[in-house]
Amino acid sequence: MDIGGQDLTDFLMKLLIEKGYSFTTSAEREIVRDIKEKLCLISSQYDEEMKTIKESSYELPDGNVITVGNEKLGCPEAMFRPSLIGREQIGLDQAIANCIRNCDINLRKDLYCNIVIGGGNSMFSGFDQRLTKELTLTAPNELPVKVCAKENRKYSAFIGGSILSSLTPFQEMWFSKEQYDEHGPTLVHKKCN
Repeated sequence: MDIGGQDLTDFLMKLLIEKGYSFTTSAEREIVRDIKEKLCLISSQYDEEMKTIKESSYELPDGNVITVGNEKLGCPEAMFRPSLIGREQIGLDQAIANCIRNCDINLRKDLYCNIVIGGGNSMFSGFDQRLTKELTLTAPNELPVKVCAKENRKYSAFIGGSILSSLTPFQEMWFSKEQYDEHGPTLVHKKCN
């Protein structure tokens, strides 16, 4: 899956520009990121809700107010429909289902029951419900799907990396930039095997 928060911010900026708003500077890009984080949500009934979504207001730093309607659903939908942002790849739900299908058949039930989401894009309202719905459609009938969405998931990669870096066995894998420059990528394989 090659879609991150910056891609969604860029997409929302494009949608808002198409609506007639002007967002061109890096400061305005930060405003769009804030709009994304505060107003965007994921729908479990995307096509139906796009027809009935109510507009939300957002006050800009200069006091002007803009309205955001379909854009607040369209932006995060790109994680499930990458073609919306011009990407020829499968959506997040399909990528997860493919990963599980590629695992040993005896592990699949445990995997479908233990899907842990993390990162900023998982913070969209409705994300965990939509992912559960989509994966339930692809899972074999007898397998339940459980998506775990912890409150601090926005920072889960950082927290996990912090814990990992504090473990003694992991510290044996560390190397400096100078060592990497001297030995190249083979150093990664040597240190991390």
